[in-house]
Amino acid sequence: MHTKNDAADIFRQLAEGVGNSGSPRFYATLVERLATILGVDHVLVADVTQLHRAETLAVWSDGGLVSNITYSLAGTPCETALGRECCLYPRDVQSRFPDDKLLCELGAESYLGRALYAADGALIGLLAVLKNSPMQQGDLANEILHIAAAQAGAELGRQKAEQALRESEEVARESERRLDTLLNHLPGMAYRCLNDRAWTMQLVSQGAEVLTGYRPDELQGNRLISFAALIHPDDQDKVFHEVQSAIANRRPYRVIYQLRHRDGGYRWMWEQGQAVMDEAGDIICLEGFISDMTDQQESQRVQNAVVQVASTVTTQVGDGYFQQLIATLVKVLEADAGFIALLHTSPQGNESVYGKATTVSMVVDGAQREPYTFALRGSPSEQVVLEREAVMHDGPPLLLPGTLLPTKAWIGRRLDNANGEVIGVMMVFYRQPLTTNAFATSVLQILSTGAAAELERRRDHRHMHQLAYTDSTTGLPNRIRFMELLAEMWKEAHQAGSGLSLLLLDIRRFKEVNDLHGHQVGDQLLVTVADRLAKLSRSYGSLARLSGDEFALLVADTTPSGISDLAEQLRLAVKPPLHLERRVFHLDVSIGFAHYPQNVSEAGELFNAASIALHHAKRRENSICPYTQTMRHALQRRQRMTERLSAAITEHRLELYFQPQVNLTSGRLTGAEALCRWHDAEWGWVSPGEFIPLAEERGLIRALGDWVLEESARQLLAWREQPEGGLPGRLSINISAQQFADPELTRHIGQLTAGVSPSAIALELTESDFMRDPDQAVEITHTMRQAGYALSIDDFGTGYSSLSYLRRFAADALKIDISFVREMLDNHHDRTIVQTIIAMAQALEMKTVAEGVETRDQANLLAEMGCNEAQGYWFGRPLPADKFAAQWLTT
Repeated sequence: MHTKNDAADIFRQLAEGVGNSGSPRFYATLVERLATILGVDHVLVADVTQLHRAETLAVWSDGGLVSNITYSLAGTPCETALGRECCLYPRDVQSRFPDDKLLCELGAESYLGRALYAADGALIGLLAVLKNSPMQQGDLANEILHIAAAQAGAELGRQKAEQALRESEEVARESERRLDTLLNHLPGMAYRCLNDRAWTMQLVSQGAEVLTGYRPDELQGNRLISFAALIHPDDQDKVFHEVQSAIANRRPYRVIYQLRHRDGGYRWMWEQGQAVMDEAGDIICLEGFISDMTDQQESQRVQNAVVQVASTVTTQVGDGYFQQLIATLVKVLEADAGFIALLHTSPQGNESVYGKATTVSMVVDGAQREPYTFALRGSPSEQVVLEREAVMHDGPPLLLPGTLLPTKAWIGRRLDNANGEVIGVMMVFYRQPLTTNAFATSVLQILSTGAAAELERRRDHRHMHQLAYTDSTTGLPNRIRFMELLAEMWKEAHQAGSGLSLLLLDIRRFKEVNDLHGHQVGDQLLVTVADRLAKLSRSYGSLARLSGDEFALLVADTTPSGISDLAEQLRLAVKPPLHLERRVFHLDVSIGFAHYPQNVSEAGELFNAASIALHHAKRRENSICPYTQTMRHALQRRQRMTERLSAAITEHRLELYFQPQVNLTSGRLTGAEALCRWHDAEWGWVSPGEFIPLAEERGLIRALGDWVLEESARQLLAWREQPEGGLPGRLSINISAQQFADPELTRHIGQLTAGVSPSAIALELTESDFMRDPDQAVEITHTMRQAGYALSIDDFGTGYSSLSYLRRFAADALKIDISFVREMLDNHHDRTIVQTIIAMAQALEMKTVAEGVETRDQANLLAEMGCNEAQGYWFGRPLPADKFAAQWLTT
């Protein structure tokens, strides 16, 4: 326990570690201090990206900083830590997450993690501490981690906010660059000047050289000549007074005058501008645009049109850019319709060709239209793609793709990417024939470069969006997109006062397909199942693939009875045999579902409720299961039981009971079986039939098995010290399948039972556990026999054993399951099975032990059949060690 002074010192150290926000070493100092304060081996703080990946900001491991890493959150404890509370795995974290390579590399035994949140509540990162030994979550440690997580989240949120600001500034600079690029490519001169008689230029666009023959730098600041000196002497006073009059009336000025070119000739100019004033009304400068009117009307219209378009769209990005661009373009070109379309490639032979196009923005008669996909072949767009620029002045009536608008004329410009490859088209359409196209083609030509660049950026963005939100195997929305859909649909249902249902589907025994036939076949099965589910669910709601073999379906405003019918339809849709690579697969699905608002009140609760229902569906014969509150209570009990069982194992609050095993001929004690019992302070006696399967499911069975082995050894040694000389025969100890999967099991058992001779121990494993990996079982059983341990096959007859493997197992005994013994007096089938097992054991030179013998008649019949030993209530119930010794080990 920490004293107040200890706690104060700890918080002082923590404050020193997190008090340097903004420092480049903030995260490094934080992880180092946390490792010291919490006494752990590893600490990491990481940024969590939208791709469900973690990018570490600092990692402390085994006494020093190590290089940062990036890793997927899937299948790691970090994935489960992304909640509002601390996530603790006090031990065996590697066995809980076998696919997490980082845990193995670090040698971590326990894990404690906490999510990091920004000021707006958004999840942005995580903080995790790991230890190479078991870890307890005390109040002080929890508070320390809470404080550190809050500070780390604030720092990471600050950094992200700064990054967002930089990106925003970059967008603004890009908008300025676009406008600057646009203006400097116009066939005219944009300027900013002082309101003096010399029109002293402060800023001049590149068009000045074509217009006047002078470079911009020669005009700026009157370095070589003033702009006023270039105006025809007859026009100088007129221009000055017209400009001053417009300024006095606070309106733009428009003037026409002659300007002397550097080559000595005069050209007619049209100028438009306005005064820029400060808050006090004083003139700061004049800004305007000058164009050559020598080729008057068309050129003037082009400049006005482009400036109008540019001023409308330069601050827009993405879809807004295209919508504003095409709407303004149709208006200034006096067209009836127009669109910008993105081309799609399709494979043909060894190369790809453009087969279709989709409008990213379309305007018809001033109104925006939805995107439309059309075939390129035979359309005006095909001619534009082939010729780069094409015009139809007066052609046969043609319906605009996706509309009923008849058009007789059109103008189009091809859009190319930075590599010169065609990616789209920009077109305008007219109901009536065209008499000229120079104006429109000039405008399209000027604007095509910017439109192409934005189209390429948009296409790349869409591709990245697709990668982030679409499952690559099935093409369905992935888990990230599904969670967004869930939030959106729940919000709509909540606001409308309607219902929302969620169905979760899991393919039964899909892992076996992957393991036996490979992931390629597994992926093909997933695609087929996804197609079957999609065809049925398309008219009901939104289908997504959440993980390996788990799918989800959101259905709006449907009754619970309707969802039950839909679930059955989905199950039947998957049932038909699947034929792949000359194999036939028979699949089934487990389906759990829940409803809003009948079952839950929040979107997150809806997903949680459906997950609980799916969990129950997997454990039932009937594979469809609706959610009930009873399920949540049962799951909460299992979770609470897991925590209490873990503590009971760690704190040695379990107890061993011993059941006698006797010789059926002599009636003498031949050994005993060690049985684990648990008396909880709150719940009382907890059935082994409940807590042992739970330990296997929740990763506690190895710890429980180790405790049983250690406690059994301790008790054998204690009995050996008694005058009676200890337990005759062997003590039978059950070994779980998870323990048996350890190739080093024999050595591990020897360490746990040090001081006890292997000849005093018999290890029991169920028949089905033997057959999970028969070849490895053969190897391990031989190693055990060589070490001196006896080995029994428990519950024999309830599983499926190959006789060839049974002969190879180095087993000493077969234990006849209680289910056969209980009914053998009245059921001749069970009696035959028992007789067959005894005969088989005799042929293989193995002894037989019958379980669950409760009557004299059962014991007598077993003896007549040749069974060697038995245990059960007829001989004695399981007893605590002292009572067992008093009854069975005294002379």
